[in-house]
Amino acid sequence: MKEDLLREAISKEYGEVVPQKETFATHLKQIAKFFSLKILVSLFPYVSKEDLVRLIVLYARLFGGNSADYLEELRDYLQNSHFGEITHRISRLAHPKALQAIALNLLVEGLIVREQKRIQEELRGGAVPYALLLSPTARCNLKCSGCFAANYPIKDELPFELFDRVLTEAEDMGVAVMTILGGEPFLYPHLYDLLAHHPKSFFFIFTNGTLIDEAAVRKLKELANMLLILSLEGFKEQTDRRRGPGTFDKVMEVMSLLRREKVPFGYSVTVTRENEPVVASQSFIDLMIHKGALMGWMFLCMPVGRNPDPDLLPTPEQRAHMLEFVNWVRDTRPIFMIDFWNDAPYVGGCIAGKYYAHITSKGYVEPCIFTHFAQDNIKEKSLREAMNSPFFRELRRRQPFNVNLYLPCMWIDNPEVSRELYSGLNLCPTHPGATDILEDPAVRAKIDTYSQRLKEVYRPLWERDSYNLEGFLKIKKSVMDLFCH
Repeated sequence: MKEDLLREAISKEYGEVVPQKETFATHLKQIAKFFSLKILVSLFPYVSKEDLVRLIVLYARLFGGNSADYLEELRDYLQNSHFGEITHRISRLAHPKALQAIALNLLVEGLIVREQKRIQEELRGGAVPYALLLSPTARCNLKCSGCFAANYPIKDELPFELFDRVLTEAEDMGVAVMTILGGEPFLYPHLYDLLAHHPKSFFFIFTNGTLIDEAAVRKLKELANMLLILSLEGFKEQTDRRRGPGTFDKVMEVMSLLRREKVPFGYSVTVTRENEPVVASQSFIDLMIHKGALMGWMFLCMPVGRNPDPDLLPTPEQRAHMLEFVNWVRDTRPIFMIDFWNDAPYVGGCIAGKYYAHITSKGYVEPCIFTHFAQDNIKEKSLREAMNSPFFRELRRRQPFNVNLYLPCMWIDNPEVSRELYSGLNLCPTHPGATDILEDPAVRAKIDTYSQRLKEVYRPLWERDSYNLEGFLKIKKSVMDLFCH
């Protein structure tokens, strides 16, 4: 019974949305709303946290049409959570042009203006990712243990014209955020040109940071429509062991340079069984905050690609510890944290091929950065066509793969799903060794054991937390109504 109610709640939240009929009055209200938001954001660097909260509540009162009770709840949340402090901190650490890009490119253009495009696309039977990931090059200047990016040739890169066309299609469809990965994106010769050619879009750029110098920071500061995410493995010992001697110190220098110039940045960690106690610790998060990071990303070390090693995965108990750690950070620290697996309940489980897709340097359109299989190539089809491949449609039909939304993944949490899809669909491997996770008996056995233990560990956690999901969805709907209708 509880499972049926949960599925019903998810269906209501993520079902079809019918946009309101636009009239001149509603159009005028939208213009006033956006103009007021621009003024609001411009005031952020000059007001206290208390006044910032008052301004946000005033904005909600003017444009949200919300009840007095809701406004009081919003005020209490902003005052008593770290959201207000995070917003206040961003306004102090980002230079004005970057702050305006976060507000106008990411919030207004990405999450508000393009929301209407996404709705129209879905009404026509299509699907639009909120985040489109692109790897223009697979090359990298580092030779991290377990990674083969340094061996990829330059010929396996997206031409500027193709990359530019895909970004234009994504903007037209309503994609909110563009994420640039690699390899190492700062090896791609057209990176700055593409940022300049798409000034209304907002980009997250995941980088090892070692190629960023003062000249690069000046260019990034002028462009402003991006947020850098610097990769680490933990402290100096963990980072240099995998990425090479001197890497940690170089990243610390880059962080100091970015903070000095007020170019916003965050950090990301690939969590393994070995470094989980380090990257999920108070001392590490406090260092990142001290250096000026505005957000942090936590990804699991996935057993995909050539020679996969399930023993590198954090244990189920460590994953549960990450959940509690991130919750603690959100309650006590002024930094925006994302745990790619444990945050799955906030988006309804797996979003691969639905709200998320990845384009490789060879042009393959993958549903997820960890799913090294595709049916389409962007060199042969449009992004709109690729998002509606049989592979992507079947993924969306099956999602969520588990009623326990803490177990979203079809590779390590619900491995039977990936195996059924591979056997039932004509999928093309996109990376060397992609099929090892499906065909190697030893790897399969370890993943099955891991998956079973996950279910045992996360069952009580989901029973504890699932009751909060309905409240979260209600808050989310109120926020979206405030800005999008």
